[in-house]
Amino acid sequence: MSEIEEFCEEAHSVAREHGWWDKNRDHKEAILMIITELCEGVQKDRAGDNDGFEEEIVDVWIRLADLTGYLNFDIEEGIRKKMEYNKTRPYRHNRKY
Repeated sequence: MSEIEEFCEEAHSVAREHGWWDKNRDHKEAILMIITELCEGVQKDRAGDNDGFEEEIVDVWIRLADLTGYLNFDIEEGIRKKMEYNKTRPYRHNRKY
């Protein structure tokens, strides 16, 4: 098992142990929790709280790992495939931003 897989498994296990999956929760709610952590990070950054900002970014990673553990899919393979695909995309594809 890779370190990323272990991290996802541990994050999901801790989340379960602490009641985050007690209700019939689905992945959509977990995604909203990730978005919430990102918003909290923006608030900390705007307030000039670098330590708080970094902590919220860490929370994003933990919540993503929790979701990945819940979904039980190979995140490493998914990342590799997506990164290879992204290399083939044009500069600022779809004129975003």
